[in-house]
Amino acid sequence: MSPVRVFLVDDHELFLTGVRTELAGHEGFEIVGWATDVDDAIAAIRTATPDIVLIDVHMPGGGGLAVVQNVGETNPDVRFLALSVSDAPEDVIAMIRAGARGYVTKSISPDDLAEAITRTAEGDAVFSPRLAGFVLDAFAGAMPRPDDPELDQLTPREREVLRQIARGYTYKQVARRLSISIKTVETHVSAVLRKLQLSSRHELARWATDRRIV
Repeated sequence: MSPVRVFLVDDHELFLTGVRTELAGHEGFEIVGWATDVDDAIAAIRTATPDIVLIDVHMPGGGGLAVVQNVGETNPDVRFLALSVSDAPEDVIAMIRAGARGYVTKSISPDDLAEAITRTAEGDAVFSPRLAGFVLDAFAGAMPRPDDPELDQLTPREREVLRQIARGYTYKQVARRLSISIKTVETHVSAVLRKLQLSSRHELARWATDRRIV
């Protein structure tokens, strides 16, 4: 069986070196690259096309969320496993809604981390103990959103286009999923950006994720 091709992203170089050394000694993994900031990570992941990206959540420049969202637009087959010191529900839910397949904390043991990476590569959703409950509650509607005047000004179709774009789908993919033309998608996106006073798809994705509507 071919080794799992892993890319590492963390702005703490000492921790990154430790994880890289640990995984490099595991015959089931091949380290295909690493990065310590968001922009470098996005470019390098697109080039390396790893199976799994092990990614920190809190980093300058948008953090792991920005990496997941941007890479997801062009490389939807790359799977992300968040690795963070944070076990805050909002961090867990935001990363999963953005497209990460799992979320583990940095207190995880080396053996458990290796297992988590392998399971993620196999398609499982992997979480540290108690974190899965946050996701289940969020997707079951146990964390209702308060009324949002900005969201209320969008039409139902604009909300659906917003949701699809925030999930990382291209205009062409959104058009196919919603059975509308690409031109119509572009028109809806322009309207949403204008109404929400945003200037880019990245800001739009962040806006949607912050409100847990992805």
